[in-house]
Amino acid sequence: MTIEITRPAQVEGADEILTPEALAFVEQLHQRFAGRRNDLLDARKVKREQVAQTGTLDFLDDTRDVREGEWQVAEAPAALQDRRVEITGPAADPKMAINALNSGAKVWLADLEDATSPTWENQVGSIRILRDAALGTLTYVSPQGKQYALRADIARPTVVARPRGWHLPENHVLVDGEIAVGALVDFGLHFFHVAKILLENGAGPYYYLPKMESHLEARLWNDVFTYAQEALGIPFGTIRATVLIETITAAYEMEEILYELRDHASGLNAGRWDYLFSFIKVFRDQGAEFTVPDRADVSMTAPFMRAYTELLVKTCHKRGAFAVGGMAAFIPSKKDPEAAEAAFTKVRADKTREAGDGFDGSWVAHPGLVSVCREVFDGVLGDKPNQLDRQRPEVEVTAAQLIDVASAPGQVTEAGLRTNLYVSVAYTAVWLSGNGAVGIHNLMEDAATAEISRSQVWQQIRNAVKLDDTGEVVTRELVSRVLSEEVERLRGEVDAERFERYYVPAAKLVSDICLDEEYTDFLTLPAYELLDSIELDPVA
Repeated sequence: MTIEITRPAQVEGADEILTPEALAFVEQLHQRFAGRRNDLLDARKVKREQVAQTGTLDFLDDTRDVREGEWQVAEAPAALQDRRVEITGPAADPKMAINALNSGAKVWLADLEDATSPTWENQVGSIRILRDAALGTLTYVSPQGKQYALRADIARPTVVARPRGWHLPENHVLVDGEIAVGALVDFGLHFFHVAKILLENGAGPYYYLPKMESHLEARLWNDVFTYAQEALGIPFGTIRATVLIETITAAYEMEEILYELRDHASGLNAGRWDYLFSFIKVFRDQGAEFTVPDRADVSMTAPFMRAYTELLVKTCHKRGAFAVGGMAAFIPSKKDPEAAEAAFTKVRADKTREAGDGFDGSWVAHPGLVSVCREVFDGVLGDKPNQLDRQRPEVEVTAAQLIDVASAPGQVTEAGLRTNLYVSVAYTAVWLSGNGAVGIHNLMEDAATAEISRSQVWQQIRNAVKLDDTGEVVTRELVSRVLSEEVERLRGEVDAERFERYYVPAAKLVSDICLDEEYTDFLTLPAYELLDSIELDPVA
């Protein structure tokens, strides 16, 4: 065997997950597919250079026959027919996993990606937790002695696991001396250990696929699925995948992505922060016309965001796939009823818009919001499980509309700059402590929040943006000063030992990537290199 584990995973049940047989399967996936993955990452750089030269994107000429052809994705299995409310959360946290499975949602997005800090223990522990959840044996006892268990009196959500994106490595696994692909490690271990249990339960191995930038990346996933099913003796087409359309380039290839995965596809999801993060990354040096307003000002009703979601619903239903709406990240506050009611009002309005647009369901980040989302979609769906019958022939979206950020209302302010720097450091610090789902200002944030925040700062420096509230031009000097002030603010909010251990390296990392002349494609890549050098929080 040419697969090597560089250090043991210090987590319960690791020896049950990192078995010779499971590792041999992961090795086979790498030997067949890792090279293609590397080529596709190189292709991303070529695409980005093309945009830098042209300043625009367009639908592909060489796949016009796919967009104009008559085809449908495979019919969804019964377990995925009704997706009216989906709850998201890290798979590595047993308490959050149990709460999600007891929430009454139709689907649980069990996250091994943006809502998880990818420590070796978290990634391996997630597989053990998902296996035990499938077996119905998952339990947890808190340090305070509170016991958590799966309820037997309600229908549990269908579990849809989200492996890491193609770009992320797994440093603790080497195959033929090369660092492993995080996506293949996550998928391989999950599929090997959990797929057959899920089938016995009347469901199946279902996945959310993140961060894809082209239909060729979807083709690679489809080939991985085809091989994995054959290798483990599972019928072709058993795997089902929902693709997150969370990059601007993927928005121009929605039909092609569904086509490549048509035997395994079940839908597309409309993200938000990752989509905006991708927009900034791709158009970062195209001038003021492509400067995104303060995060708080960019709503899903902005014209370019409406174009994106309308096209997604039309595309999905035209091809028999489900359209899943974006995240409601609000955390209801038990201590502040007024804030909680304001959060419920915002979530209800957001979900009402999505249900009215034809989405088949949507995401929430907290069990307390499940009933709000369900109530809205119940009102539209009635006895129907979904809105596949609602076609949107009236929707016509041009290539230019998808990137028309100039028409979005909003300002670029010092207050927004401060928020971006505060959130970037606060999130990254908690991420470095081993936790990827972080409550900040009554919002459940994941890595996408830090990515959009630090990317906005870099873009504002690059384009010398003038702040609407102060009149100052965003420079490295201004960002350095504001960052120092926000870091001091954070110093006053956490204990001294925790600040030194996590917030100091987080602040340095955020400073480095915001002030660098060269744009860093993913904050999580340099942050990942810090994880093993920092003492993590103990598992709660």
